Amino acid sequence: MERQKTLADAQTFERYRKPTRREKFLSEMEAVVPWKDLCSLIAPFYSKAERGRPPVGLERMLRIHFLLCWFNLSDPAAEVIFYDIESMRRFVDIDLGNEVRP
Repeated sequence: MERQKTLADAQTFERYRKPTRREKFLSEMEAVVPWKDLCSLIAPFYSKAERGRPPVGLERMLRIHFLLCWFNLSDPAAEVIFYDIESMRRFVDIDLGNEVRP
C-alpha cells in the first residue's frame, strides 16, 4: 500500500521547481543595482537613532522602497507580501523566525 503524500513531502519537489518571473527579476536587480554605492549616498541623510526606536537598516529600507515602486505596493500591501512571498523576504533579507516584532 502506497503511503499518503503530506506537506512534509513537498520539500522533495523543490529541486524540480522553476524560478518564477519575480524571482528572476529580483535576481537581476540584485546584480545590477549598485546597492553599496546608493547606501553610501543616502547614509549622511539617514536617521542616526539619536532618539526613539532604532531605525531599520538603510539597505533594507532602500530595498523595500524599490520593491514598493517596482511592484506598485502600498506599505500595508508590502507587509502582507513579506509574510506571503519568500522570494521578496529573501531579497530584503527578512527572516520571520528571527525578526523582532514591534
